Amino acid sequence: MMTDTAPTALPRVALVTGAGRRLGRAIALGLARAGWDLALHYRHSEQDAIATRDAILALGRRAVLLQCDLADDAAVRLLAGRAIDALGALTCIVNNASLFEYDSATDFSPALLNAHIAANVTAPVLLAQALHAATPQGEQAVVINLLDQKLYNLNPDFLSYTLSKAALHAATTMLAQALAPTVRVVGVAPGITLVSGEQSEEGFTQAHRATPLGRSSTPQDIADAVVYAAGARALTGTTLLVDGGQHLTPSTRDVMFLTEPRNDDPNNRSTESSIQKA
Repeated sequence: MMTDTAPTALPRVALVTGAGRRLGRAIALGLARAGWDLALHYRHSEQDAIATRDAILALGRRAVLLQCDLADDAAVRLLAGRAIDALGALTCIVNNASLFEYDSATDFSPALLNAHIAANVTAPVLLAQALHAATPQGEQAVVINLLDQKLYNLNPDFLSYTLSKAALHAATTMLAQALAPTVRVVGVAPGITLVSGEQSEEGFTQAHRATPLGRSSTPQDIADAVVYAAGARALTGTTLLVDGGQHLTPSTRDVMFLTEPRNDDPNNRSTESSIQKA
């Protein structure tokens, strides 16, 4: 049966947060190849965002850059409107940008948890709220939240990050209930997808293969899942696990540590990645 790839009669315009590099770039390019115009959010990675924009323009799609600190509630509230002003419509938001800093129960701090909540929960919820308010009656839009397979396979690493993603996972269901039928809300949960922090290429390759399918996700896999979720009009309130079955393999440590020397404070710090290990 054929799938209607257009979520709405409105123009296909998507806002992707953290779109300049890594997984965000792959998602933005995947949407562009599928016929979407793009509003590309970035915080600090302006040159990367410019390169992504130029690649999208070369595909014959429209693309604009939108700088914003996702920890700034007031700025986040304006972000969807800025995309609409620039491109004339907005029918999809991909909440891809994520704070991903290491902590554990022994060095937990409220300040770090609050920072994760601001970037990984508050900003996505505000953007979903704004998209709902901006979508005309009778039309439909979609929010896609990037989550993490570890929510289905918990371990004690990255405590604040994991708590924030668990909250976003719950919000995916609750927003789908509250914003229907105007806005669909879907989660996409990658496995280990890109080298992160101090991880070696060899360690990444070993970890990437340690799944039931013998491979975890690639950036293209995640981009394909996002494109599918953006167009699957009967899909809402659920999460697509795109991880090679990694969530089926219990682990006492985060997968990125299983093939590297044990280090309880890897000091992986980024505020503008899509899940840095993804």
